[in-house]
Amino acid sequence: MKAMILAAGRGERMRPLTDTLPKPLLKVNNKPLIVYHIEKLKAIGITEIVINHAWLGKLIEEALGDGTQFGVRIEYSQEGPGGLETAGGIANALHLLTDEFIVVNGDVYSELDYKKILDINLGDDFGCLFLVKNPKHNQQGDFGITNGRLICTPLYTFSGISIYKKEAFLNIPIEKLKLKPYFEQWIAQNKLQGVLMSDFWCDVGTAERLAMVDTRLRNTLLK
Repeated sequence: MKAMILAAGRGERMRPLTDTLPKPLLKVNNKPLIVYHIEKLKAIGITEIVINHAWLGKLIEEALGDGTQFGVRIEYSQEGPGGLETAGGIANALHLLTDEFIVVNGDVYSELDYKKILDINLGDDFGCLFLVKNPKHNQQGDFGITNGRLICTPLYTFSGISIYKKEAFLNIPIEKLKLKPYFEQWIAQNKLQGVLMSDFWCDVGTAERLAMVDTRLRNTLLK
């Protein structure tokens, strides 16, 4: 199984930090956000990773290289200016991915044990999304869960951590497309699972949240 780390976003809310550095390369406790994902994937045996990029993508390739320094093999999926959003980005990289693959947003921080992702049995489903309780910045929520199935009732927030089958993306065109409308289609077909996670999680979308995660990790080391 392979994994894909999404790293193509511009990071507008994080400016001016992201004017010269892609958001996934911003550091918490002296380590880029994206490296935490690489290390967690490596820890569960996922050593083939695809990373998409658009804004300042060359800096990502320069920082991570071919993955040798982390004990993994990294392939890159380059997108044009502005990127392709999530659905288009995955469709663009589909030829690099396996029949089942993990997807993680490069700009989130989570203390989820990624082994729990491997424990998911998709069966005939298209995928499984990991949800979290709504943070202050997304009180409206995204989806709900009933008996392990994802529903459109916005009770919880999508964590940006998921696992999919390649077949779900075969008919998605390679153009700028968001993933949520496809989630809604798959929910209508009863093809999506959902898991509510209780582990610490943060969408590192602002300088304030970046500082908060940095403080958390530094304090953890002091204990």
